[in-house]
Amino acid sequence: MIDSVLICGSMAFDSIALFEGRFRDHLLADKLHAINVSFLVPSMRRDFGGCAGNIAYGMSVLGGRPIPVATVGQDAVDYLDRLKCRGIDVSRIRVVPDTLTATCHITTDTENNQITAFHPGAMAYSADNDLTDIKEKVCWAIVAPDAKEGMIAHAAKLHAANIPFIFDLGQAMPLFSGAEMGDMLNMASAMTLNDYEAGVVEQRIGKSLEQISCGLQALVVTRGAEGAILYQGGRQYPIAPVKVAHAIDPTGCGDAHRAGLLFGLTSGLCWLDSCKIGSLMGALKIAHRGPQGYAPNRCEIAAQLQTAYSLSLPDAAYTASQAL
Repeated sequence: MIDSVLICGSMAFDSIALFEGRFRDHLLADKLHAINVSFLVPSMRRDFGGCAGNIAYGMSVLGGRPIPVATVGQDAVDYLDRLKCRGIDVSRIRVVPDTLTATCHITTDTENNQITAFHPGAMAYSADNDLTDIKEKVCWAIVAPDAKEGMIAHAAKLHAANIPFIFDLGQAMPLFSGAEMGDMLNMASAMTLNDYEAGVVEQRIGKSLEQISCGLQALVVTRGAEGAILYQGGRQYPIAPVKVAHAIDPTGCGDAHRAGLLFGLTSGLCWLDSCKIGSLMGALKIAHRGPQGYAPNRCEIAAQLQTAYSLSLPDAAYTASQAL
């Protein structure tokens, strides 16, 4: 039986627009101090999103046991129903009265660059989520982007409960100073970053990734089309990318990667093999629109994992079909 994973992070609605041009053609280097630009976006859609929701969704696709820990507004009925239909335990998602669910407004250009505006809504109350009464059999957790106070509170509670967790800095990076990042890493068992975030973390903490990884079980840096790098014990292990015929939408790829990584870890795989599942999940996601717009079945995932890495997919603990 695969144990559960606590997914601490945001749940949000994503309003996603496509700008049919390149941002860099409209941002003048000598005028960055006074930006005033407007982008025509002919297409727009509203998706289910937020890091906790996206990671939980990805784990449900694989057959894991995610338990999202998040706060939502009174407009989240459809979102909660969606998660329930996938067999996801929503008992630790708290509905905050008289609030709206966090909403992320994302504009993507033809080079997959993104400009994002975020309204926190109910997410601002995430620090109030109680993790002192954990009764579920939990083997891993993740502290994903959320309100800063919530991320710090969740990290402290997980650390006190001796539950290993991944610190996923992500979009919350601007909120944390180097000292605060260090405090979080002192409680965390692992860290996940993308290539850009990795450079900022090195600068703010004043240590190389190799040095940072020596205090953790592992540190994982995703590099988009170039794959990923696993840092363990001061050493680097490259993970080759999974080839994608058409990269359509990068929104949520990092969350899909975290879902695969956590599923591998809870299935008893080593960090390197778990990273490979993460890389495959990111590749599957980028070929579809929306952070939860991909829905491969386990047979498809298993076949692609075998082709890409000669790796067998671990057994599922649970599948969405069991809840229908």
